[in-house]
Parts: sequence; structure tokens; C-alpha cells
Amino acid sequence: MECGTSKIVGCRFSLHPMAGDFISVIKGALEATDLTGVWKHTDDVSTVIRGQEQHVFNVIKAITLHAAKTGEHVAINATFSAGCPGDTAGDSYMDVDQEVHNHEETKQYVSSQFALYPMNNPDYMSVIYREVDRAKERGVFNDSMHYASGIHGDIHEVFDFYEETFGKSRSDEHRHLVMTMSMSINSPSHKGDHHA
Repeated sequence: MECGTSKIVGCRFSLHPMAGDFISVIKGALEATDLTGVWKHTDDVSTVIRGQEQHVFNVIKAITLHAAKTGEHVAINATFSAGCPGDTAGDSYMDVDQEVHNHEETKQYVSSQFALYPMNNPDYMSVIYREVDRAKERGVFNDSMHYASGIHGDIHEVFDFYEETFGKSRSDEHRHLVMTMSMSINSPSHKGDHHA
């Protein structure tokens, strides 16, 4: 098996609304999102979506934003992956049109953390440092920390950064890439100027 041979991008995520009626927040976000560009499967722990890179990021952002629009404090944990040597072509929706389907423009402040794992790349730290510099250039870098980097700002700018970082890191010679993302929205700790 060889890294980087598959163009399929996958994301496994769990959405956590801090609300008594959390089921309706989760189901409502999924139902409000156009999923025609991706394959989706939900189990009792998480949901996985697979497809073209732009569709995967578009869908994850839309689901997150629809959950956030409820006003509830929500968190999402997601793992993006591409180029896994064990990936298969099934359930991938790679033949769909490239045009994304979700175009919600509502502004929303988010605070998040991400970690990048360029697999089988001896020079992995240079890839990570480059993407942290990209975050600083984009104005979304928040803080350095153990095992992650803090990213914050409007949800559209944050997801634009994540999608660009993922795509640029995949284009390197070693293309098996994993990226983790944790995001908090509408938290009581987000005060003052942070609100969009």
C-alpha cells in the first residue's frame, strides 16, 4: 500500500451541543445542510463524511454553523484524513459536480485548535511551521500551546484557513495527511470584542 494515491477526503466528527435538547440541535444541523456532494454515515458516537475536499469542508462548516445559529454553546471535534493507504474507493462520491452546495454567509465567532500530522514525511515539522505561519498571515492565529495551535475568528475565515492548510499540506511529496480540529462556539468564555 502506498500513501497519497487516493484523492478521497474523509472527516469523522462529533457535535456536542451544551443543551438539554441536544438531539434536536444535532439533527437540525444535519437536516439544514445540503449533503448531496458527500457520502455520510452516522453511528452512536460520530458521523463520517467522504468525498471531494471542497465538499467535505463545505459540509462540515455548514453543519457547524447551523448548530451555532441556535445560540447554544456547541463544540465540534473533527478528524480530517486524506491519502490513507488503506482507503477504498467505495462510498466516496468522487464523481459529483465540484460546485459546493452550502452558501450560508452568517458571521459567527469561533475559537478552535488544530494539529497537523503529515504522515510518512521526515520533514513534517517544516510543514507544520509553514501552516502556523500561514495562520498568522491570515490573521486567525490565536496562541501556541502543547500539542495544538489555537485558531480563532469568523467561522468563514477559520474554515478557509483549514481548507487551504489541508490542501497545501496534501500537495507535498508525502500526501497521507491527518488534521484534527476542536472548535468551541457561543461559549460563555467568549466575551467582548470576540463576538462577530
